[in-house]
Amino acid sequence: MAATSDEAGQGAGQAAAGQAQAAGRPRPSQRRVAQWMRDYARLPGIPDEYIGSEGPRAVWTRFFDAFAALSPAEIERRFGAADRHLREAGVTYHAPGEAAERLWPLSHLPLLIDEADWLQLSAGIVQRAELLELVLRDLYGEGRLIADGAIPAAAIAGSAEYLRPVCGVKPPGGRYLSLYAADVGRGPDGRWWVLSDRTQAPSGAGYALENRLVLSRAFASLYKSMNVERLAPFFEAFRDSLRASADRDEPRIGVLTPGSFSETYFEHATLARYLGFLLVEGDDLAVSGDRVHIRTVAGLKRLDVLLRRVDSNSLDPLELDASSHLGVPGLIDVLRKSGVVVANMPGSGVLEARALLGFLPSLCRRLLGEDLKMPHIATWWCGQKAAREEVLSRLDDFAIEGAYGRTVPGFASHGPVLASELSPSEREQLKAAIRDRGIDYAGQELVRLSTMPVWDHGRLAPRPFVLRVFAAATPDGWIMMPGGFCRIAEQLDARAVSMGDGARAADVWVVSDKEVSTRTLLPASDTVRIRRIAGVLPSRAADNLFWLGRYLERAEATLRLVRALGTHQRDAGEGAPGALQVAERIQRLLVAWGAASQNARMQPAKVAAEALQAEERFGSGLNLVRAAQRTATSLRERLSPDAWQVITEMAERLANEIEDDDGVISAAELTLQELASFAGLAQENMNRAAGWRFLEMGRRAERAINTTRFARQFAYDEASDEDLDTLLTLVDCQITYRSRYLLAPVLAPVRDLAVLDPYNPRSVAFQVQALNEHIASLPALKETGLIERPQRLAVALQSTLTTAEAASLDTKTLFGLEQDLLSLADAIGSHYFPHGPNASRPEKLTGLA
Repeated sequence: MAATSDEAGQGAGQAAAGQAQAAGRPRPSQRRVAQWMRDYARLPGIPDEYIGSEGPRAVWTRFFDAFAALSPAEIERRFGAADRHLREAGVTYHAPGEAAERLWPLSHLPLLIDEADWLQLSAGIVQRAELLELVLRDLYGEGRLIADGAIPAAAIAGSAEYLRPVCGVKPPGGRYLSLYAADVGRGPDGRWWVLSDRTQAPSGAGYALENRLVLSRAFASLYKSMNVERLAPFFEAFRDSLRASADRDEPRIGVLTPGSFSETYFEHATLARYLGFLLVEGDDLAVSGDRVHIRTVAGLKRLDVLLRRVDSNSLDPLELDASSHLGVPGLIDVLRKSGVVVANMPGSGVLEARALLGFLPSLCRRLLGEDLKMPHIATWWCGQKAAREEVLSRLDDFAIEGAYGRTVPGFASHGPVLASELSPSEREQLKAAIRDRGIDYAGQELVRLSTMPVWDHGRLAPRPFVLRVFAAATPDGWIMMPGGFCRIAEQLDARAVSMGDGARAADVWVVSDKEVSTRTLLPASDTVRIRRIAGVLPSRAADNLFWLGRYLERAEATLRLVRALGTHQRDAGEGAPGALQVAERIQRLLVAWGAASQNARMQPAKVAAEALQAEERFGSGLNLVRAAQRTATSLRERLSPDAWQVITEMAERLANEIEDDDGVISAAELTLQELASFAGLAQENMNRAAGWRFLEMGRRAERAINTTRFARQFAYDEASDEDLDTLLTLVDCQITYRSRYLLAPVLAPVRDLAVLDPYNPRSVAFQVQALNEHIASLPALKETGLIERPQRLAVALQSTLTTAEAASLDTKTLFGLEQDLLSLADAIGSHYFPHGPNASRPEKLTGLA
């Protein structure tokens, strides 16, 4: 995309200075803008968003005038607030090939588009979306375009995204495309150009929403004064159109995600939470008859619509990729029977092939009777002889792309190949490959991306960007998201932008000249039917909540032992009798739990440090908190930002380097306080539905098991005062014991308080009683009328604890109690979170809601 030479290099600072002089003495804000712009200049031959052909664009001048009214300190404070929100909310993404999450890299300045410019862009995108819908309808329907030669058959058959099992299947809901996206950039003529189409499962809408939430909060007054078009009406229309596509009034809608290791899992969770949909994975779903159902803790529940974020070929291992574990066996057959709406329809990714781009102008005239309103990059598909010879004759003038994907066959790079940068042997290899199998290659005009302003250490600098815009199909036609998902490259000569290549994201503000509607996604109060239950709970989510509770309780038990070890080691150094023996017993327990290594035995400081922070020890505090964090990652749509922040802060604290023994104890104490904060959030803020019950059951089961283990170790028959005092500390019952018994710890009362007392919220009996109440509140999964195994075990345990006497709680009895508790925890898992052939629960297939 080139500009005329007389336009290149115009400086915004000079223009701003000239305007200020014309108006007389410049205001402080004008001087500040001029200083920011002093070194800002268009790159030679490259269009820029701030500097147009006639100087600075009005929308940017308006923005920077308002932005400069803020003091430098206030600007930095607001930038810091935006960064803090991203960190505390856990806004992340996975870079390709990396297991660890990265913090979302949001640019502090938005991309601005004025209303007139946006209308031009929208008209082109809406036309393109309608055209692609018609092309898909023909490719999977009558096939007239191929039969008449409008599209070469090889251009379609060569794509792995053309799914023969879907041919002839009419899309339930009536549309192949429910959501369309396009990557666009500023063309050499100043108009927007399409760089690529996204029809498979367009990503970025959720991140666009998160970008907006961050910047609109950080610069609330500026955002309001600029009359930025809101995103809520778009998401509302999209949600309503998905609801209308189902065949019942109150459909159940799910967002199908590949799982927490997906590059954009955070976005999937964001969309599910914002739109009020269920976040589901393939294993959460089962096919029965002509319907798709969700596996829930109450049996199978019908699912009506799937907004998929899984690639088409992975959707059904029976008819598509047999190696896929991400899809639902039998899903394509359900589509044939119109039993579920899938958005976008499987096979829609065929339109992303570059092999088709060259045919779109003629297809637009044929199907819509008009020319394309928005041009795209000139593309030559090498499957045709004339185009192939053109590319080979001017190879250095093209970027060589894969005709059906980002990878160029024969080359390792994930993106275009520039022949001018290849070695002579690689160049000949590329030529030979194009001659031998031109169908796999496309040549595209070399494009350098247009630029926009970014904040760079107190100055403004131009950086290349790609804007992804979104259109949603509704009963009244296509609707555009007023904004989008912008990616900014750091390299000035960037030709493509990917979040895995160190790019930043930016919010996109479509600015109106008039006041905009402040509508939100919340419905009017008189249209809402009152509900007190949040909806169904998928078995996978219940499983993760149960284990989240268990991991956090395990971490608490380890941290209490670390704190107790540090205290007793200090007392032993001061000559306290019995402290050394208790410290040795704590060390043995930490080693047995896998929190510390056998080699660290008899080195209390080393044992405590390992038990707190050793990444390789599965029972260490750090390892357990990270396990909880990984589990919580799969529950992003169900956890509040505060709860996620607590878990993140615990992991960060335990991962930081600690210099001395006092630091170990301090870190353990602070993390215990944060664990208490999480428990308080769960107790006070979570709705008392099934999700909360499973989190509570995980905590109660693990606390009962840990307390029993503590009692075995420190309340044995010959236990000393120091042993019993340690047990009271570990189960947080010192104050209760002292208030009841005005004497030193005695074995029977301590055992009773820690194990049998149903009024003590830390005792084993209290946990078992709570487990009984939770299990009794869950739906029965069998229709026999008999008491089910988890409840049978819980009732038996409660009976045992109710009738037991403290004097009889010897080590053997406590060990038996511990095994019974482990059996109860396993029974809960196998009953409510089954894996394998029993997962579908056939006895619950009647009367599915």
